[in-house]
Amino acid sequence: MKLKNIVLLALCVVFFNSCFEDMDDKLHVGSTLDIQDFIYRGLNYFYLYKADTPELANDYFADAQDKKDFLNSYATPEALFDYLLSPQDRFSRLFSDYVVIENSLAGVNMSNGMEFGLVYYPDNSRNVFGYVRYILPNSSASQTELKRGAIFTQIDGIQITESNYQQLLASDAYTISLAEYDGTHFNLTGETIELVKEEYDENPVYLSRIFELEGKKIGYLMYTAFTRRYDTELNTVFGQFQSEGITDLILDLRYNGGGSVETATDLASMITGQFNGEVFYKEFWNEDRQAEYGGEGYFDNKISTGATINSLNLNRVYVLTTSSTASASELVINGLEPYIDVVQIGDNTTGKFQASFLMYDAPEPYFSRQQASPLHTYVMLPLVFKTANKNGVTDFTEGLLPDIAQRENYFDLGTLGSPDEPLTATALAMIGVSTKPQQKTFQEFEQLSGSNEIQPLFGTMIINAE
Repeated sequence: MKLKNIVLLALCVVFFNSCFEDMDDKLHVGSTLDIQDFIYRGLNYFYLYKADTPELANDYFADAQDKKDFLNSYATPEALFDYLLSPQDRFSRLFSDYVVIENSLAGVNMSNGMEFGLVYYPDNSRNVFGYVRYILPNSSASQTELKRGAIFTQIDGIQITESNYQQLLASDAYTISLAEYDGTHFNLTGETIELVKEEYDENPVYLSRIFELEGKKIGYLMYTAFTRRYDTELNTVFGQFQSEGITDLILDLRYNGGGSVETATDLASMITGQFNGEVFYKEFWNEDRQAEYGGEGYFDNKISTGATINSLNLNRVYVLTTSSTASASELVINGLEPYIDVVQIGDNTTGKFQASFLMYDAPEPYFSRQQASPLHTYVMLPLVFKTANKNGVTDFTEGLLPDIAQRENYFDLGTLGSPDEPLTATALAMIGVSTKPQQKTFQEFEQLSGSNEIQPLFGTMIINAE
């Protein structure tokens, strides 16, 4: 059975959850052994790096009791899961509540609307400051004066540090203290802003523009996640680009941490269109599963709803990236490379080329939501195959390197969607419609993390995720 069919059975789309019996109504607590047996079975069957962990070998245990003793030697499911993972695996995840993860895959998370980055102070103190990347519309942050480029150093009056930032930012409500940097010190301005998290349904088509410069029409799209449920909105933007006859495209993926493989394939097909049916990516599974599941993904001409893709038939695209650009974003860049000129501007990407799908405690090979055990709500998102482009390029663990290296200046970010925003201006200069200086010398600091990176699903590349 093809992977698509398996995953369609494996995943219960959040917006059709009503078609399943509410398992919470009859939930009984499962034992640790129940959960750990599920973890072992799933990794033994589908884990991409199965060969790296001796205990996952099919003939490792002498008998069922030997295996049971091994599982019981770990105090928690998390401890067992961590042990079984390969050292080369940075992205497999185990979650205790599948409902939260299903919502997140559909683009629904708890958010106050402030998307930010976290950066170390330059004094080796391990203190941290935050900078606002962008504000989500109709959110708590959007009701304040907070803007892109704002700097904050305290949360609820406590200095942000390397060791406390996760705890401070986990609160459902907190107050940030704004600051200014004078080139040596961070000085509080005295202004504070209170932010409250709520369930937020994010449209990843954040911003689109058409620049008309020197006789050219240039499309700009800031896209923040490959959320399949918003494929129609993505396709609509490309329909607008198509009807306006844009000659060039700037694709802003600098804060896009990944998502649906299918949507990534569709986006690549929207940018092009002239390669329908040709290989976009190749799949490499573990040795046990490769013969049955290994295959290829192809450029296509329809989105998930069945609507025809609005294709631009471009031979070049300019992609803006940072270290937060991951997974399905990297798939688009790498998959397009053999076919068109992909001009990458910015920083190295994350280096995530593996794909996953949600695995519930259910019989293999489906591990499906429909057949999930009613005894617990654990779910896994392990790496199951790695991708390569048509030419076999994969394993870019250090990320995809930009053609033009340019990091963001936290103290002079510019306005997203403006021709003068530094990375956008560099792309426009490459297109030949801007003579303004793009890169300025500034002090570069060490980055720590960000709102995207601390989300549980950062870096995921999902098969048929909603």
